Amino acid sequence: MSTPSTPTLGVGMIGYAFMGRAHSQAWRNVRSYFDAPATPRLVAVAGRNEAAARDTADRFGWAGVETEWRRLLERDDIDIIDICTPGDTHAEIAVAALEAGKHVLCEKPLANSVDEAEAMVRAAEAARERGVRSMVGFTYRRVPAIAYARQLVAEGRLGRILHVRGAYLQDWLVDPESPLTWRLQKERAGSGALGDVGAHIVDLAQFVTGETLTGVSALTETFVRERPVADPASLGTGGISATAASNGAATTGPVTVDDAAVLVSRLSGGALATFEATRFANGRKNAIRLEVNGTDGSLAFDFEDMNVLHVFDGRAASRDAGFTRVLVTEASHPYVAAWWPPGHVLGYEHGFTHQAVDLLTAIAEGTDPRPTFSDGLQVQRILSAVEASAERSGSWTPVDGARVSTSALS
Repeated sequence: MSTPSTPTLGVGMIGYAFMGRAHSQAWRNVRSYFDAPATPRLVAVAGRNEAAARDTADRFGWAGVETEWRRLLERDDIDIIDICTPGDTHAEIAVAALEAGKHVLCEKPLANSVDEAEAMVRAAEAARERGVRSMVGFTYRRVPAIAYARQLVAEGRLGRILHVRGAYLQDWLVDPESPLTWRLQKERAGSGALGDVGAHIVDLAQFVTGETLTGVSALTETFVRERPVADPASLGTGGISATAASNGAATTGPVTVDDAAVLVSRLSGGALATFEATRFANGRKNAIRLEVNGTDGSLAFDFEDMNVLHVFDGRAASRDAGFTRVLVTEASHPYVAAWWPPGHVLGYEHGFTHQAVDLLTAIAEGTDPRPTFSDGLQVQRILSAVEASAERSGSWTPVDGARVSTSALS
């Protein structure tokens, strides 16, 4: 419960499906485990499908439902707008919410284009001057093992970073009969595996190393270019064709985003980096892999074993050399003290709770939460550079505004 020292902040969430439920779980649980300096109150969830929105509200304890998202911005009992909608709506909602004086949490990727992301950053910077905060939801940063990896790099345990290898592997589109959804439409999603999962692994690489990508050489591919449409009304009519119902033929529509992307890059400190993002890695459900090699050591992480970080100390005697398997469940590890005794592992949903407590803390303390909209814009510029490079058969493409340290290359 809130006290005079822990004010209540009303939350309005837009979107009610998979990501909306993950965020709902976090808002509902955060004060049960963390001593956050503010208490969230689940005021209302908004969605065009009132019955579906109501189902999420009833399951997770939201007090009300709205079918028009702008209604949330008009309500005095809402302080935070949580955006869990497809990417084509992010810019409009976020800008309007910030102008209305609402703090904003926006799911990744920040937008569907660099122009949209830049507009969101301008709105965030203007709102910041009025004490209004904003954050983009790169939630995997808040997996304790990843946060611990960042600590080790920041402490200099790896020395100078030389290599980064990242991959995000899924297989949910391997079946060519999997239906066309909004995630496979460029006008809704912005991009495919690149923006949906590739954005995560790029952000993690930059977060852990503390460096940024300066340029890319990339290729993308769409393996299945036409898919069945289970519900044409849910996708609109653009590009969807159907033969007459009388002959029994199925309705199909074009896939207008990538199924997979691969890229090589250079970090601002001079390190070489490689990345792969795909929805066609048969047998991989949500494999997020990151390895960082430095002059003094290495780190390796795999989300399929998310409570573990593998650490190699290159300065140890050769007889003792080898990766150490660190179970990141000690109270001294990031976020873990609020949960269970050592060895009682955490899961996918806990990162969203960590995201909620970090945002509540920043708002209460009047500081800027990370990652900021500017961080989201920087990732958006990388995605844009990847698409531009792929269109030119992998030509090296600088990331706008990026700079590489020439001293790091010597």
